[in-house]
Amino acid sequence: MNRLSTAPAPRPEALARDAADLQAAVSDLVRIYQFRDRDRICCHDISVTQCYALETLVRFGHMRLSALAERLFLDKSTTSRVVGTLVRKKYVAQRTDPTDARATTLSATREGYRLYARITDDLLEQQKQLLQDLDPEVRAAAIEVIRRIAQAADARFRAGVANADGASCCAPEDKTGAGA
Repeated sequence: MNRLSTAPAPRPEALARDAADLQAAVSDLVRIYQFRDRDRICCHDISVTQCYALETLVRFGHMRLSALAERLFLDKSTTSRVVGTLVRKKYVAQRTDPTDARATTLSATREGYRLYARITDDLLEQQKQLLQDLDPEVRAAAIEVIRRIAQAADARFRAGVANADGASCCAPEDKTGAGA
């Protein structure tokens, strides 16, 4: 059985403390990586968002704009602008969908694959430097924890659960108790 899933249920106060600690740690990590990515990716003449779009097409193959927008958690118009730039730079190709002539599919071009490989090699070098002083077991456990948290967060986000009571954090608060 997986060591990470066999822990007893935490006490509410311990869970609250751990949630606060996780929020602080993730916030620090995301902020650092956002700036690192901006500095390391933008020198390749694409934005971080464009790189995420290219990465998605490299990893998952050709797809329609709506599928790419969903994977990137962006609206279709923003995704269309991102893709438009990648098409102009010849990193992405846009073709008529063979199953529906009204739609198009997107795919990474040979140039797109090459660019993505250069960016990835650069970022992986940095990851190696971060991991080199950790024991192999610690590295494996850290990767597994990050992967599981990312999967759980993705599932909750896609399910539309904004917080513990299921209310959207952006919805106006109902002060009457009558609901929306």
